[in-house]
Amino acid sequence: MADEIKYEYKVVRTVRGADGLVISKMQKDGWELVEQLPGKLRTTLNFRRPKPPVPWRLIGAGAAFIVVLAAVIGTGVALGDGGEKKGTSASQTAGSEKPSATPPAGEPTAAEVITVRNNPEFAALLKADSCGQPNADFAAKYQGRTIAFDGSIRYMAPHGDYRTRYDFLLGPGDKGSQTTEGPNFKYEDFNTGDLHLTGKDVPASVAVGDKFRFVAEVVEYNPVQCLFRLAPVSTETR
Repeated sequence: MADEIKYEYKVVRTVRGADGLVISKMQKDGWELVEQLPGKLRTTLNFRRPKPPVPWRLIGAGAAFIVVLAAVIGTGVALGDGGEKKGTSASQTAGSEKPSATPPAGEPTAAEVITVRNNPEFAALLKADSCGQPNADFAAKYQGRTIAFDGSIRYMAPHGDYRTRYDFLLGPGDKGSQTTEGPNFKYEDFNTGDLHLTGKDVPASVAVGDKFRFVAEVVEYNPVQCLFRLAPVSTETR
């Protein structure tokens, strides 16, 4: 329908506790909060606001001007000096110009998810000793970045006195509690809903030995405990 309101959307991830300030600022700019998804470390805020109406009259007037301008230019070319080569075309002229400085589509960006395929350091880390210096180096260099790897749950237990919040110990590969190489990845104080389970057959619960494609944010590395703390982004069954 012509009168249907069209929206533009924006997702903002903020540190827990700063939600109110971000929401207030966005609302002053005309954004409406439509969803608030709290996590352990960060909160995801989804906003929307109506798109401004398209100025069809101005666009029509501009198009008419372009048509007239093109006709004037075409007339000028026809009446111009005939000393130039008759075979020269607009496409040939355009082809001689310098290429655009815009980077090609598909070029990696700073926000790219780190995997074993695009990051040799991460590939080596998944086979390194859990207490080695590469763990601390990787955590310091890529803190706040997102990693993705195929792994399994090595161990899980209730967090403190909670019955529905857990500490999960993860490892690369498919060996579950028998995993012997790679970092001791840990999700600390999360419930199963925080794992954001996805995939064809999403389980009602999770257990030691379950295999997933883990996507998580790098938080820190504790060299005393040899624990690599992560925050879950998504957990896909495989």
